[in-house]
Amino acid sequence: MRTSLLALLAVLLGTTASAQQVQLGEGTPQPGNKPYAIPDSSPRAKPSATPWSVRIARSVMTRNPQVHRRWDYTAGVVLGAIEKVALARDDASMLAYVKTNMDRFVRADGSIEGYKVDEFNIDAVSQGRLLFGLYQRTHDARYKKAAELLRDQLRKQPRTAEGGFWHKQIYPQQMWLDGLYMGEPFYAQYARDFNEPAAFDDVARQFLLVARHTRDPRTGLMYHGWDAAHAQKWADSATGLSLNFWGRAMGWYMVAVVETLDYLPANHPDRAAIIQTFRDAAEGVERVQDPVTGLWWDVLDQPNRAGNYLEASASSMFAYALAKGARLGYIEPRYRTVATRAFDGIVRNLVRENANGTVSLTNVVAVSGLGGQLRADGSYRSGTFEYYVGEPVVTDDYKGVGPLILAALELGK
Repeated sequence: MRTSLLALLAVLLGTTASAQQVQLGEGTPQPGNKPYAIPDSSPRAKPSATPWSVRIARSVMTRNPQVHRRWDYTAGVVLGAIEKVALARDDASMLAYVKTNMDRFVRADGSIEGYKVDEFNIDAVSQGRLLFGLYQRTHDARYKKAAELLRDQLRKQPRTAEGGFWHKQIYPQQMWLDGLYMGEPFYAQYARDFNEPAAFDDVARQFLLVARHTRDPRTGLMYHGWDAAHAQKWADSATGLSLNFWGRAMGWYMVAVVETLDYLPANHPDRAAIIQTFRDAAEGVERVQDPVTGLWWDVLDQPNRAGNYLEASASSMFAYALAKGARLGYIEPRYRTVATRAFDGIVRNLVRENANGTVSLTNVVAVSGLGGQLRADGSYRSGTFEYYVGEPVVTDDYKGVGPLILAALELGK
């Protein structure tokens, strides 16, 4: 009997640990790994005098004292959003939360727990953006050393013949829209803060190269990935492009532009061309905004196709990027209205209030990529419509929650 009870306890503890691990930044599964219907009968968040940016940030802090289980961009995007709320409101508890979660990984000697430079994974660079503020606020040299470690990765990052960063060592000759967010805001801020002005040309090159290869002139949208070698199974043999316009990929690109321009010198010769790529993207995205909800579809240009759904992370990214772009004059002021419609649609359709007063964001696609090894179930990340809409959908993945905090802060919500 004792053995049986111990075995049962081990199973229960293992289940709890597994569930907690999934919840650390990557969300909790929705029934059947599918999106909730819109509209549905879920409990909507009640009006509050507390701004949405604060409500959502505090919900993250309550839900996850440890924001994520490893060093990567999922933690980076939500910690960066919380840091911005904290600085805007002079909130010491939020800044302490950011520091505690960064210190889980940044060691005293400036090395980073779990980080492997020889993987040349550009996703690993993004969380390093938090290092600049920590170094500025604390003057602790380990944060600068960690930033230098990531900068050194970019010096050695494999490149295409035109100078574009590979997405990862295991994805040779490939540039994904995601990668612009993962690498360039860090790269540009490092160049500004540590006086490396020659790097700005390389930063600009990445944006212009990706835009030239991935933009579809007919729709104004951008394909998820480009294979410079035209060798991947997911790539068109003539163009090297993937097959579809994935919402979050374009969201990453647009957020990358507005956040990198914060550091790119005003007189840089390529600044106007980068802003033009943003204008082109904004026009394309506006055309495919859902007219009823103000949201965007997982596969942007195929509304109402069976299996497609209105997705939270892309919608949050577009709301933030369009609002910031309009405020800073990169695009016309009317885009703030587009962003406001999107934010209001997210709150109305995708935000739920929990019993403990926290709020949650539903209908976030967990992840979508291209190619690589066959997965455990034998499937291949083919980039087809069926692939994108078949990926698991979760609640509170911080790849959606972080951008929603940023959108709320930008819109004064």
